[in-house]
Amino acid sequence: MIPPIQDIMLAAPVIPVLVIEDAGHARPIAEALVSGGLRVLEVTLRTPAALEAIREMKQVPGAIVGAGTVTNADECEAALKAGSEFIVSPGLTENLTRVVTSHGLPFLPGVSTASDIMRGLDLGLAHFKFFPAIPSGGLPALKALAGPFGQCRFCPTGGIRQDSAAEWLAEDFVLCVGGSWIVPPGPPDLAAIERAARKASELRA
Repeated sequence: MIPPIQDIMLAAPVIPVLVIEDAGHARPIAEALVSGGLRVLEVTLRTPAALEAIREMKQVPGAIVGAGTVTNADECEAALKAGSEFIVSPGLTENLTRVVTSHGLPFLPGVSTASDIMRGLDLGLAHFKFFPAIPSGGLPALKALAGPFGQCRFCPTGGIRQDSAAEWLAEDFVLCVGGSWIVPPGPPDLAAIERAARKASELRA
């Protein structure tokens, strides 16, 4: 059974944001991340290898694998067929929300303004990706938004680093952060990825 979005967000303090160029690297990367304590993995649909990477990562025991950078219904359907357990989008539209929720999938759409959040609330959502976090005003901006929307919880993503993540995670309205620093571009150094994952998994310890 797929857990609700809040449980997914609380599974670890950091959700690795993954851009996989070679599907052959996917499973070893997932194994390193899970071994380091990061079970929730967001594979962005930014490369031709992304869907196959989702299928490969799904084979790793303990991994909760979702698709990121989902912008329309067709991408959602493809991600679902690949085995995605949750959907992350850089934005929020009524059509995409309807498609995701019709499949019963946990959904984390991107917001950056009060209007975005109000639209999401109208659609029955209360958990959001604050994106892009730093260009959208950083933690002061999210604090300002969280004030009138106390029922909402967030996963800030975009420009957050290991040395700044703890400041975000200290806020009650932040359940986790998205982090691209865990798996840098290029051929994967699996030992370094596991170390980075372990360090990130301890941010809320």
